[in-house]
Amino acid sequence: MATKITPNKRPVKKTSPSFMNRLRIILFKIVLWFIGISFFLVVFFKFVPVPFTPLMLIRAIENTAAGKPVYFNHDWEPLENISINLQKAVIASEDGTFLSHNGFDFAAMQKAYKNNERGRRIKGGSTISQQTAKNVFLWQGRSYVRKGLEAYFTVLIEFIWGKERIMEVYLNSIEMGNGVYGAQAAAEHWYRKDAANLTPRQAAGIAAILPSPRKYTATSSSSYVNKRKDKIVRVMRTVGKIEY
Repeated sequence: MATKITPNKRPVKKTSPSFMNRLRIILFKIVLWFIGISFFLVVFFKFVPVPFTPLMLIRAIENTAAGKPVYFNHDWEPLENISINLQKAVIASEDGTFLSHNGFDFAAMQKAYKNNERGRRIKGGSTISQQTAKNVFLWQGRSYVRKGLEAYFTVLIEFIWGKERIMEVYLNSIEMGNGVYGAQAAAEHWYRKDAANLTPRQAAGIAAILPSPRKYTATSSSSYVNKRKDKIVRVMRTVGKIEY
């Protein structure tokens, strides 16, 4: 009679409860540290000019890797020193509901989602608040992690900064040309004047290139950019008086 040999079964190792508890504690501490640091940075930059952004660093690295000169022009100016024309122009171009929304334009996001599904190339539906949160605190990209963090920081700056500070930081930190960051640097670069003295047409010229500021030019512009300028100037008339 043949003897049936049963193979030895190795016992399955179970994760010890103490290890899982330690892991939970570590994750909890990481979350607490992140929340604390993020609150500190948002409160800090409510009062202190933003000297540098992740995008500025990324552009410097890109140019260095490509063997190109690292050009950097960034001059911080208080909001009262930036023409109201430029404020209206970026609202008309980038975020028509900036003065009324709480950080997110869900109608624009839904429209962008539907059009992206159809393969159309349009802007992503991000508000000025979302763009500011991304520019100051995060990196470029389209991952869910980055979008989630962008939403988190957007809520924080809407609550802690308010519209006036958001607009001030946005106009002082956004890329407005190749190596050109902020309204003052852009006004000097494109029009050889201060940001306070921009005309409606000049402000529209800067706002018109924001989707691709290294591809388009605010002066000697292509027909596409000139059409955008015309549209922005028309919409600027409907923005009305900006009161924060």
